[in-house]
Amino acid sequence: MELYQAIEQRRTIRKFKGSATEDQLKRILTAGTRAPSGMNKQNWEFVAVDDLAIIEQIGQIKYVHNRGKAAGEEVPEEQEKGALKQKDSFKNASLIVVYCNRELADTAGPWLCIENMVLAAVAEGLGARIARFGGDAIRQVDAILQAPHQMELVAAISIGVPAEEPAPRKLRPEGSWLHRNRFA
Repeated sequence: MELYQAIEQRRTIRKFKGSATEDQLKRILTAGTRAPSGMNKQNWEFVAVDDLAIIEQIGQIKYVHNRGKAAGEEVPEEQEKGALKQKDSFKNASLIVVYCNRELADTAGPWLCIENMVLAAVAEGLGARIARFGGDAIRQVDAILQAPHQMELVAAISIGVPAEEPAPRKLRPEGSWLHRNRFA
């Protein structure tokens, strides 16, 4: 698949009907490691999680994180809907790749790596979804994965065969986002 075609087709996929093969996963991870990194330190480490019980635990952590309150405590309806949507997207993932960073000062490298991986997944005919964590949720996922103390979770990427074709995105008119020399 040509690069621009992969960029056009890339969508966040939240429902999967099958897993990536081991060969696909290897190519996707390799694509990620071809991203630039600060001072070429290549600080990435990946945990491929296919244990459904662990995936469910991580989904529950994301649910509580997105709610902002423990399960059972009252939150606005929209916030609850969003948190459940995130949790459900973990439920039907049969594989997630958890990206951990060895050097927290490198803030751009992880996202370059992750986007390479997502575009590679699209090129493989797969879909992907990126879930970011913050605060205590990071420490909880790190504990589940038994991450060494110098590592920190950056994101969990669900990868698999899309269960449905996503709707086209509504995009801003081309050029409406471009300014020359200054905002004017």
